[in-house]
Amino acid sequence: METQPSKQSPLLCPPSLLRSTPSSPAHSLGRGVGALFPLPSPLGQGDIPIPSLGTCVSGRRALRPAPSAALRTWASLAGLAEGVQCDLQPVDPKVTYTTSQVSEGCVAHVPNATVGVHILFLEFSKEVSTLELTVQMTNPNGARPQEVLLILSVNKNIHLTLQVPEIPLHLAYDSKLVFLQEAPKAVITELPPSTTKNQLFLWANTKGSIISAAELDNPQSILLRLDQAPTSPSRCTLEPRKDMGHTLEWKSHTQASVLGCHLEGVTGHKEAHILRVLPGSEAWPRTVTVEVELSCALRDPEAVLILQGPPYVSWLIDANHNVKAWTTGEYSFKIFPGSNIQGVNLPDTRQGLLEEARKLNASVIASFVELPLASVISLQDRSCGSGLQPSPTTVQITPPGEGCNQDLLLSLIQPRCSDDVMTLVLRKDLISTLGCTITSLTFWDPSCQAEDTDDKFVLRGTYSSCGMKVAENVVISNEVRPPSRLPQKQVQCINLDSLSFQLGLYLSPHFLQASNTIELGQQGFVQVSMSPSIPELMTQLDSCQLNLGPDVEMVDLIQNQEAKSSCVSLLSPSPGGDMRFSFLLRGYVVPMPTAGILSCTVALRPRTWSLDVHKTASTRLNIVSPGLPDKGLVLPAVLGITFGAFLIGALLTAALWYIHSHTRHPGKREPVVAVAAPASSESSSTNHSIGSTQSTPCSTSSMA
Repeated sequence: METQPSKQSPLLCPPSLLRSTPSSPAHSLGRGVGALFPLPSPLGQGDIPIPSLGTCVSGRRALRPAPSAALRTWASLAGLAEGVQCDLQPVDPKVTYTTSQVSEGCVAHVPNATVGVHILFLEFSKEVSTLELTVQMTNPNGARPQEVLLILSVNKNIHLTLQVPEIPLHLAYDSKLVFLQEAPKAVITELPPSTTKNQLFLWANTKGSIISAAELDNPQSILLRLDQAPTSPSRCTLEPRKDMGHTLEWKSHTQASVLGCHLEGVTGHKEAHILRVLPGSEAWPRTVTVEVELSCALRDPEAVLILQGPPYVSWLIDANHNVKAWTTGEYSFKIFPGSNIQGVNLPDTRQGLLEEARKLNASVIASFVELPLASVISLQDRSCGSGLQPSPTTVQITPPGEGCNQDLLLSLIQPRCSDDVMTLVLRKDLISTLGCTITSLTFWDPSCQAEDTDDKFVLRGTYSSCGMKVAENVVISNEVRPPSRLPQKQVQCINLDSLSFQLGLYLSPHFLQASNTIELGQQGFVQVSMSPSIPELMTQLDSCQLNLGPDVEMVDLIQNQEAKSSCVSLLSPSPGGDMRFSFLLRGYVVPMPTAGILSCTVALRPRTWSLDVHKTASTRLNIVSPGLPDKGLVLPAVLGITFGAFLIGALLTAALWYIHSHTRHPGKREPVVAVAAPASSESSSTNHSIGSTQSTPCSTSSMA
């Protein structure tokens, strides 16, 4: 039994004499509470001990206790704590958290990066998992790379929901493991097969500058911010137990282990929730938001929230129930965000925190959780006030089909197309993991049954059988029919051999007459058409380049479906859906190229796929200078013109000097001064021009 201290103890003040101040270590608040008010006594329903203050405040009068009384009181409390008996067992409350702590990671600051690379190494325990990935730009006007490459390395099948901003984004992953809910606004690249972590890092370095990398275990959702951290190092080197800071936050599929117990020898109905946040790898000030949702069906007990963490952590409490907060560091309530209250010193051990709960007269530890350093912690207790509810240990038997995750199952049905055959493979272990029951698979024609092996179903059909629908001999469509109540899945293949692409250059925006010759300073209009035109196919210009030969740098006109310079404009498609753009050819090199190859890569995507297929079209162009023959100027001609201009200038200067010297009065002749600057300047300018690059603001390379 708990020993109640004497009412006459000088350390105890009647509640009416306690002045509530912001410095009090604990307050009772919940949503809708309009004012702070004193706590009931942690020792009972009567008086409140304030050993840390050692003073009872009543108006202007302060009552100071005798030291011997203080020692006797705390000795009795220590005696109570020694006998804490608590058998922690798994209980019902649910605790989730969002953190920036990763098992391994790095963040770099590369301000001049053209391509910024972000790598996510994702480890999943289940054969099929879901993942929500959000990519954000917190400061759209801030410095960032021109392009972003996001690499996803996964070990199991995932169903991915992706949200990305309007930026040039590349996405690289293994299409056999990653299934997108819908086609993203990104350029899709297939990861190299059988890639280790080190190999993937080397491959990523060839694509751009690595800005961030992180390894996550069982992620449920990820928030990746593309803004660079100015204080980060210039190179991304993986570190264990890395705090990714503002760059990355994530939530795990694995729920935190929640324990609870009855505190023996304590009567009453007060419940304590203890959240212990462990120190992170980096100690910098941060605020942890604690969301508390208590659903008390039977009665409304008193609740104590004990928050213990590193000294650099402060707390923002958002509760739907009146709770008493007992925390380390400063804390505030969401309804009063500006009112920071100083906390108290709490033990940093499990036993010490349990003893603290008993000192607060809690009879039940409703939840005890130890978590990594988090930004948001959510506590849900739906059995508040009904005592401890142990977490269920019995296995619930779900009727076949009722617990089946149909969306994930259908996402696993992806066609493979080769040699005029459509093939679909569905592994049985994945079916079982998703809680589904499938005994067979067929195409639209039920006579085309899947081959049933020990570990998978294999459904196969040629383009001319099994009810295949062929559009323009290019798109082959069918539907897969699982048994019972499961929905059907539309599948498609593309016969790329039946597609042809034409690239035409025009010299006017009317696109009337194609040309194979363009002059410097002239605007060219390009149209890329596909034959036959297929409504089921979405097409986009992925990239376009102008190749002027081995001695001149390649000129990028379009890259990642974006215009590469101000001299390139993406135009609206033609009425027939042909892709169009224009570019202005300006600048020159010596010797002048007389020909070039204009090529464009087209990204094709069936509306039922999330992966692009690429085809390339090209055409040869003749390049001429205005007013000159098609062959342009070669090096001997340039040298001849330069030498001729120098010779004419020298002869003209000599003639003028001879006339001037023979017509002036002898008494007024000036000293002879040899001026070689014009000729020297001319020669210097010529020598600098030979083999050099001259460009204008519209140029992106040697020639643009």
